[in-house]
Amino acid sequence: MPADPSPRTAPTPSSPPSPQNRGSGTSAVEVRRSSRRRRTVSAYREGDRTIVLIPARMSEAEEQRWVGVMLDKLAAQESKRMLGDTELAARAEWLSEQYLGGRARPASVRWVTNQNTRWGSCTPAEGSIRLSHRLKGMPEYVVDYVLVHELAHLLVPGHGRRFWELLEAYPRTERARGYLEGVVAAGRLPHLPGAGSGTEPG
Repeated sequence: MPADPSPRTAPTPSSPPSPQNRGSGTSAVEVRRSSRRRRTVSAYREGDRTIVLIPARMSEAEEQRWVGVMLDKLAAQESKRMLGDTELAARAEWLSEQYLGGRARPASVRWVTNQNTRWGSCTPAEGSIRLSHRLKGMPEYVVDYVLVHELAHLLVPGHGRRFWELLEAYPRTERARGYLEGVVAAGRLPHLPGAGSGTEPG
């Protein structure tokens, strides 16, 4: 398949490494255009690079949008494949160290199947964090946001100013919230009474 002889390479936005790859550096995205590719877009990992294959006629704006879409899809597949309860707990520990100074120390972190109207919940008295199984398969940064949200609740119970100041440390908070709001808008979760229902963890 013919490809652009000078494929475009750009660094991806930095994100916390998964527990299995804590020492890895920032990966790069290489966009390859093909005149034989009409509509389809695909992507795959090649070492520490992500290769995105797009039609040659695609505009710069479409390229940027599709690169984001494909990175999210790959991250979702990897998150679903890798994160069991043990990995989830290790992920929470790493996120606490990275964004909360290691102050949030949960006693347990696990997936549950009985949370259909919330993304996550936290019981500070027990130090337990539970994430809805509906997050499985979503991009890694979204799962990370919900984990940081619940970790912050171990330090601040409510959703007041101090709580949101803690969340500011996680750089993809707004992007993750927008993703979850989009999921609700698409009807993948039941809508609850009240503004913004179902779009925030507990």
